[in-house]
Amino acid sequence: MKFLKPAAPATTAKPLRIKPWKVAIIDDEEQVHAVTQLVLKNTLVDDQPITFLNAYSAEEGLRLFQDHPDIALAFIDVIMETDDAGLNLIHQIRNQLENHLTRIVLRTGQPGTAPEETVIRTYDINDYKSKTELTDTKLKTCVYSSIRSYRDILTIETSKRGMQKVIAASDSVLRSQTLHQFGNAILAHTVQLLNIKTAEMYLVSQHVDLFGDAELILLAATGDEVRLNKEWDTDVLPAEVKSAIIDTLKHKQSKVTEDVFIGYYHTDENTQSVLYTRFHEEHNSLQDEILKLFAANITLIFQNLHSREHIQETQIELLLVLGDAIEQRSKETGSHVRRVALMCELMALKLGQSSEYAEILRHASPLHDIGKIGIPESILHKPGKLDADEWETMKTHAQMGYDLLKDSTRTIAKMGARIALSHHEHWDGNGYPNALAGEAIPLEGRIVALIDVIDALGSERSYKKPWQENDIIQYIRERSGKQFDPRMVDAALELFDNFREIRLNLPDHTHH
Repeated sequence: MKFLKPAAPATTAKPLRIKPWKVAIIDDEEQVHAVTQLVLKNTLVDDQPITFLNAYSAEEGLRLFQDHPDIALAFIDVIMETDDAGLNLIHQIRNQLENHLTRIVLRTGQPGTAPEETVIRTYDINDYKSKTELTDTKLKTCVYSSIRSYRDILTIETSKRGMQKVIAASDSVLRSQTLHQFGNAILAHTVQLLNIKTAEMYLVSQHVDLFGDAELILLAATGDEVRLNKEWDTDVLPAEVKSAIIDTLKHKQSKVTEDVFIGYYHTDENTQSVLYTRFHEEHNSLQDEILKLFAANITLIFQNLHSREHIQETQIELLLVLGDAIEQRSKETGSHVRRVALMCELMALKLGQSSEYAEILRHASPLHDIGKIGIPESILHKPGKLDADEWETMKTHAQMGYDLLKDSTRTIAKMGARIALSHHEHWDGNGYPNALAGEAIPLEGRIVALIDVIDALGSERSYKKPWQENDIIQYIRERSGKQFDPRMVDAALELFDNFREIRLNLPDHTHH
């Protein structure tokens, strides 16, 4: 697969297929058509030729405009099938067809019949000429100025639409929650934005961390040749693309060739990014401009998302480690907190909660027993049953956990605090520490209460052997409506196969 081709020598450069400007002549006199075409036939405006479209009545004229929305200039006769046929046609072009781009020159055979000023004021026309005026030079001058205005208006329109697309695309991109979603959103939009077929696109970022380690991160990739592994990895980059990107990072400069666009962006002192795009077809400078603008926006958003994800990953890892640490201090080694996290997430989704709620619950649930940090080990590690005083001490872990987390404004910690406080409440009001009942217990507390029991019963603990599945099911059925929310129990029973799978994937390590 070839990428950066050397520029071909001038002699073999293929001539671009130049689209001619469309000029419409709408007039009921055959001769007017003939003369106009004769005068203009070899005229080139910006090196582009003119092609003529002919209509002999206002009705035919309207059809012309319906078939050709890209007419650059139209000469329209005032009087055709009726005295104001031309004016009505202009009205339809501008108001019904919503065409405000085409330049319109109104022509009249009888000067003085339609008062010039009122017509120009009332109708959106660009010039008003009597047919006798349209001599050779005047006609050409009129054509040049009209077509050039059309060209400029078109450029402004296209840029405006391009900008609107950039804004719309950036907006939907900002809504994506993860880098992966984001990468896909971008590339879909870029292709739409430019209205151009891209063969491949890669967005690569290089970040240098505090310790001076430079890491190349593949942020997005799409296209014919792209085979993404499970992991986003710069290994999917073809060798020549990778070296072009590394080269760009070294020289810190964007470059555009016939079929490749490489944008370089230096967004902060530690991060630089490269957007590599290979095109299937020729691209023009306007598309390059839009691409530059879009890519600059995108890389910025990308970096923010990337650092946000990085921070989130770190937090989530630390919470799991903390959860594990609490378990180990309670001598409940194993994967209990990790299983509970996944089971809670499934449960929340099963109960119709949003994926955001389910995800936060997954991250917050490892904190449910954080209050046990304050419980003496003599109680935590006691092999037999606790006496009344020890049990009272043990019960304080719910309030202690809440007190540790309650001042945080972070969503995960807020949910963690609510779970710590409420995961020992009972549906019938006989739990602790606040004897809450029914719906007064926060949803996340009710979910963790049940999942914690299901997983704990299935695990080996210092004071018991693991229970059989059927016994666990029977136990939670019996406690439905007493200890547990009946709706939770029903949901858990339906998810039991999934719970079994989670246990198989995350078994407890046997400890000696």
